[in-house]
Amino acid sequence: MSKPPDYGIIYNWDGNPHGYSEYPQSMDDFLDKVYAPMEETQVGAHFWCVGEHTARWESDVLETVGDVHGRVYESVQAHNFNENILAMIERGEDPQQEIIDRGHALGMEVYASIRMNDNHFGGAQPSELPTMRSSELTRMRIEHPEWLLGEKTTEWFAASWNLEVPEVRQHRFDHITEVARRWAWDGIELDWQRHAFHLPKDNGYRLRYLLTDLQRAVRKMTDALGKERGRPYYIAARVAAVPEMSYQLGYDLETWIDEGLVDILVPAGSAHTDPDPAVEKFLKMCEGTDIMVYPGFDARIDGWDFDHFVGPEPAAVKDQMRTRAVASGWHAAGADGMYAFNWHANRDSRRELLTQIGSTDTLSSTNKIYAAIHRYTEAFGTVGQSWKGAFDNDRIWGQLPVVLKPTLTGDGPTISLNVAEDFSETLPTILRLRILLEQWVKGDVVKIYWDGQERTDITHSYLLEEDAAGNPLGGQIFDVGAASWFLINLSTAEVAFGNHKVRVVLQKRNPKLASDITLTNVELLVRYDEELEQKPVQGVRRFDIPG
Repeated sequence: MSKPPDYGIIYNWDGNPHGYSEYPQSMDDFLDKVYAPMEETQVGAHFWCVGEHTARWESDVLETVGDVHGRVYESVQAHNFNENILAMIERGEDPQQEIIDRGHALGMEVYASIRMNDNHFGGAQPSELPTMRSSELTRMRIEHPEWLLGEKTTEWFAASWNLEVPEVRQHRFDHITEVARRWAWDGIELDWQRHAFHLPKDNGYRLRYLLTDLQRAVRKMTDALGKERGRPYYIAARVAAVPEMSYQLGYDLETWIDEGLVDILVPAGSAHTDPDPAVEKFLKMCEGTDIMVYPGFDARIDGWDFDHFVGPEPAAVKDQMRTRAVASGWHAAGADGMYAFNWHANRDSRRELLTQIGSTDTLSSTNKIYAAIHRYTEAFGTVGQSWKGAFDNDRIWGQLPVVLKPTLTGDGPTISLNVAEDFSETLPTILRLRILLEQWVKGDVVKIYWDGQERTDITHSYLLEEDAAGNPLGGQIFDVGAASWFLINLSTAEVAFGNHKVRVVLQKRNPKLASDITLTNVELLVRYDEELEQKPVQGVRRFDIPG
């Protein structure tokens, strides 16, 4: 098998554009919405999600979208999405082939993306499926609760397939085979990370041979298909961000690499972006092979609702700056390219990043924030324990948040920051270390060290927050906050390319406080223009502090 082309950026579309227009959606409108974010950017490959559980075509092995409840839907969104697909089928159109043709016309390669165990069932338990109305359901899942993980995994993913069941693996293989053979894709992606709950909890490593067997069967099938077509048929696999977690989930990376069962590895988070995938480890594992490594972004860098961004920039601006910094770090580690997942976008909303992150040249002299990684496992959403457990497999080496405690030797947490640019070549206008402490108050004494040197040139600034429940219009009332930024301006001579250490030591706690001080953010701000005017952050932040 030859090495895949250099794609720069791989863009994964989850199929949502089917629901972006009124029913009935025209093919031209659909294709325009699909390719608007990617045209004239650094995207070289489009990974199109062909569906999760049902077919968006007249299938020989899958139920068709809308069938399970007789084309009666639970919401307007579900109606528009499914009925737009069915209208295309009824008109004799083939959206998959049209996707491939338009991508090729734009100079992109196009892969089918198969989600190996997608679960968007809202935390439903197997016993609830017969009375549940969801367009995601199939009769097969309802009729075979014994094929689901149930109590063998975290509660939210109880309705996920149990891949130790032979019938389930055969079903997944039949799905993949039909998709691969029906259209002239350039390759296929096995997305193991959407969602990464495949085997009974704590049994993934021991049962890894089962997932390898499926991966091997797919490789055998695509190799035969490639010979029939007279050109390579590539396989990409999205896996956990670090090898340790991949093995725990059942991905036997060593065997996959040794046997050539994959051509592109995408180390990525299961729920959201893991900003610190072990790119160098993956590259080392793939040495001497033609396997390429594309670390993966998800919708946001930190958190479902930007809770972990906490200013001072507007959340969307900070996400862009963090994305640029993370991409720079991945390039510096030697990644073959970037992968974007769940970047729902119109023509403009992600265009700036999609014309920058594919190359170190276009990332040069752009505003960035290098930051320590948050580890968070809390539930999020507005009802109950939404997506509880979704983050369990991600960010296992997250450094923050961390409570500051008194120590016997005057020590404190040491946070690593990796800087992926040479400031002797590009001179920023602002180079500033920012540290955020939750529950800091006057009378506390906290020492901050940059690369072993204590800093006394510190500026203090409260993070002003208002309780949105009592102040919904957002007027500034407080002059003091429960969290404080500590800011240190650095010179380019102090910030070389590579790893830097930030140590934060609690020397004395105000005796009138029973609560802990928590270190929540360690960031290096790099700006090549004037600083944005900052506004107070509204609302209340949540941090999941490990016990």
